Amino acid sequence: MIVLTVNTGSTSVKLTAFQLEAADRTAEPVPRQVQALHLTGSHLDATASLRGFLAQVHERPVAAVHRVVHGGTRFTAPTLIDEAARVALAGLSELAPLHNPVALRWIDAAHEVLGSGVAQVAAFDTSFFSALPRVAAEYALPPELGVRLDIRRYGFHGLAHESMWRRWMELEPALAGGGRLITLQLGGGCSMAALDQGRPLDTSMGFSPLEGLVMATRSGDIDAAIVPYLERRLGVSGEEVLQMLNERAGLAGVAGSPSDPGSLLDEGSERGRRAVELYCYRARKYLGAYLAVLGGCDGISFGGGVGEHVAQVRERILSGLEWAGIELDRAANRAATGTGARISAPGSRVTVRVIPVYEELLMVRAALTVAKLAPESTPRTLP
Repeated sequence: MIVLTVNTGSTSVKLTAFQLEAADRTAEPVPRQVQALHLTGSHLDATASLRGFLAQVHERPVAAVHRVVHGGTRFTAPTLIDEAARVALAGLSELAPLHNPVALRWIDAAHEVLGSGVAQVAAFDTSFFSALPRVAAEYALPPELGVRLDIRRYGFHGLAHESMWRRWMELEPALAGGGRLITLQLGGGCSMAALDQGRPLDTSMGFSPLEGLVMATRSGDIDAAIVPYLERRLGVSGEEVLQMLNERAGLAGVAGSPSDPGSLLDEGSERGRRAVELYCYRARKYLGAYLAVLGGCDGISFGGGVGEHVAQVRERILSGLEWAGIELDRAANRAATGTGARISAPGSRVTVRVIPVYEELLMVRAALTVAKLAPESTPRTLP
């Protein structure tokens, strides 16, 4: 069987076809990647892109599973996409205006290309954090502003954080449920999570993917009073201010041009250096907070494009944390670029690893369980 995964961002999509193979009907099916395509651009033709990609696969998928950033309070687990679910997802676009409309466009395109006979499944970035403790999920608002209007901390990048946790358990089987783990997903968007045996106790993103760490173009944490202040001073709307905070802030805003932390460090400009310093400081600050939330930790995992490839960022985030039992092996850290590796020193009380993120594996798992393609199972890690 072929399962198609459609992993959309705000300006990109990764299409992957997996062949599910099993020795017999009772064996756990193993997903084998047979084709992948990564496209970038804000005006991609979803229908044409899907047709072109599937022409290379030479086999019709039995299911298509889509990464959807925001599931709100309704979707706390993967779900089949029927007309009612699609209408509900469209209603959530207000909460994730940069992401959910894009996912819906690809869902519609997949329906057009594959037809109604192929199951479509939504896997949500918010699902992993749907059971956050109230103290971490709620803002200090009266019920008529908070609970009644669904204003809460949803958390995002759930597929990425869950992927790191599952791989961590394979690598550290002596720790029940993975122990106390802090996961860092560092890419264009950045977030951190505090997990106790796989149960999220806190995460840095909140009501929207704007909260928390400094990101490529997003500001992260900011005083809410800044929004009306900029409205008055610049003579713009609140929506325009939010657009600035999402698209013209973060590393790009401080450095003066869009760039990743590694490139900014290589360029050596003062603005670039300051941008990376702020980026790493905010991450280290959250790391300290999550050490307090967990009462210490057994491990730290770095994933995402920056987390997996930029050794200098990992070193800067972890610098000065020897008091917490976190000691980095600098040689191992420098050697770990785009590959899984242990980067903590042999004597470190806390194990630190780089763990490549495979969101698509969890998406395949969602298709297996929700679309009833095979007995419930967890696909093995890709080789």
